[in-house]
Amino acid sequence: MPFDPVDPVELTAKLIRCPSVTPEEGGAITLLEAVLGKAGFACTRVDRGGIANLYARWGKAGANKAFGFNGHTDVVPVGDAEAWTYDPFGAEIRDGFMYGRGACDMKSGVAAFVAAAADFVRETPPDGAVIIAITGDEEGEGKDGTVAILDWMAFNGERMTHCLVGEPTCPHEMGDMMKIGRRGSLTCDIAVEGVQGHSAYPHRAKNPLSAMVKLLARLEAEPLDRGTQHFDPSTLAITTIDCGNPAGNVIPAKATARINIRFNDTHSGDTLSAWLRHEAEAVAEATGTDIRLKISVSGESFLTPPGDLSAMVAKAVQAETGRKPVASTSGGTSDARFIKDHCPVIEFGLVGKTMHQVNERVEVAQIDQLKAIYARILQEYFA
Repeated sequence: MPFDPVDPVELTAKLIRCPSVTPEEGGAITLLEAVLGKAGFACTRVDRGGIANLYARWGKAGANKAFGFNGHTDVVPVGDAEAWTYDPFGAEIRDGFMYGRGACDMKSGVAAFVAAAADFVRETPPDGAVIIAITGDEEGEGKDGTVAILDWMAFNGERMTHCLVGEPTCPHEMGDMMKIGRRGSLTCDIAVEGVQGHSAYPHRAKNPLSAMVKLLARLEAEPLDRGTQHFDPSTLAITTIDCGNPAGNVIPAKATARINIRFNDTHSGDTLSAWLRHEAEAVAEATGTDIRLKISVSGESFLTPPGDLSAMVAKAVQAETGRKPVASTSGGTSDARFIKDHCPVIEFGLVGKTMHQVNERVEVAQIDQLKAIYARILQEYFA
């Protein structure tokens, strides 16, 4: 039976017009549920904790081959709306670019893989399953987004055999990079408590700032590592230091700081936490202060080793763009950090230059190009 192909540009525009700033659904999940339902997908809302999530499957549950796409419809706040040239939720097209919050990250990517999957299952129904997993909680804490979908899948016997996350991955040109892994991320809040005193009599006080400076200097003294085969060296960044002291002649009683570590596969959250505690204990003993750490690991490092999956993605990208994407593990974190415990996962999407910026935009021609890439991947996977 003839059908109307899904236009990914039109779908991107409709998604941008949904004001889905985390944790608001804004109509985006409902829209995609309608599009996928029309294409024959069995759609299930997997909402949790006030977050809207969608799981859509074409084909049988538990199929031997089940290719999945993952993405998010939530977006970061627009910031100063007056600084935008065009309506942040207007999806206006000017000079070949579509403007709007989420245009780049990542409503265009979602539209492209939804369009590719919807057309693919109707044109050439595969021997297997095609799965679409979309969350409204990627830009937030992530606890009730893709994690909720994966929990629901495990409980209900659903599975993906391989997955592609449609995040923007290309730094400069369409097709120049894909992600085969990600660094881990650890945030540590440091609180040092000393003894307040007069700055003219420092020997009568225990200066928490002196202890804090010593500790931070120790943490920065040596590189965490030199990098590994697929990862750049790990990094440690001091992101804030504060003591709330307005007086120049008072040694404060307390000081706080925060650091963020982006780590490769040399480390784990546990090994880095143990190192941080060891360094803190050494400084506390030397300075007579009390040092407490609050450590949060938002994701471990992971790698999908180069192989059939990455080769298939690279082949499709090169066929449509003329560029062979570099296999990288650079950048921040994504929901691939959760999916890697379920199945092998690769990330590929648009150029990410304007994500989270004022006047976020996407080149319209690249939305169609991305749909074509995803369609090739599906064709090759089920060939």
